[in-house]
Amino acid sequence: MVRIAKQTDPVKLNELKEKIHDMGYLRVAINRIAMKLTDEIVSRSESKNEYKI
Repeated sequence: MVRIAKQTDPVKLNELKEKIHDMGYLRVAINRIAMKLTDEIVSRSESKNEYKI
């Protein structure tokens, strides 16, 4: 299956380019990613432990 890319919104792209250089934005973004990954790891770990007797 071939997926066709959507057209890029230049306004949103420029906003993102500006945010990338904002240390506060990056800090929040990295923390959100870390929290999401941690939640996923813990969730998978807990689901594996449910099957152990």
